[in-house]
Amino acid sequence: MTRASLDKQPHEVATMFDDVAANYDRTNDVLSLGQTRLWRKEVAKAVDARPAQKVLDLAAGTATSSLPFAATGAYVVPCDFSLGMLKVGKGRHPHLPFTAGDATKLPFKDDTFDAVTISFGLRNVQDTDAALRELFRVTRPGGRVVICEFSQPTWKPFRTVYSEYLMRALPPVATAVSSNPDAYVYLAESIRAWPDQPALAARLQQAGWSKVAWRNLTGGVVALHRGYKPQ
Repeated sequence: MTRASLDKQPHEVATMFDDVAANYDRTNDVLSLGQTRLWRKEVAKAVDARPAQKVLDLAAGTATSSLPFAATGAYVVPCDFSLGMLKVGKGRHPHLPFTAGDATKLPFKDDTFDAVTISFGLRNVQDTDAALRELFRVTRPGGRVVICEFSQPTWKPFRTVYSEYLMRALPPVATAVSSNPDAYVYLAESIRAWPDQPALAARLQQAGWSKVAWRNLTGGVVALHRGYKPQ
């Protein structure tokens, strides 16, 4: 299995990411025209990790997204269900406590983390609402969630161009730089099928999060959603 289908069976998605783990970060930099580094900086600002705080970085992959949190002195747990990603990440960052886990059944106790975050991973979970409830469960009262995910560009002409890029330009570029271009066809399809900013905000509220808000990055190509667990 080299490509997951849009019903997002967990074993299909995990296998797909196992296949691309070695070159995943480099490929993303190319396909996003370097924007991933900017987005990671904005996530780090939004999470606002502090020394001794506990941070869960879900769908962390090789833990590139976890490093800014660790740099603040926070205790960060990179968690992913792709064993291939975790293996590559552990080889690069052996000091981090990589943990295998399913977003819908997290292997952590209630009220464990000061902050929970997931970047470009919620879209690949089979049951989005279950994942949002699990993130809520493992967050301490007063803690926060930050979700960075592809979204809907706000300017209609740009939205049309962006959609054309995803389905026409992205696959041939992925063929040139990725070991598994079929995986990036799935990723493009999953981005197009993903809810827009207000719809995701509503789902966060339904999962129990309060003070939910979002901020668009790169014209809405990506959105940062934030929320808090009531005390």
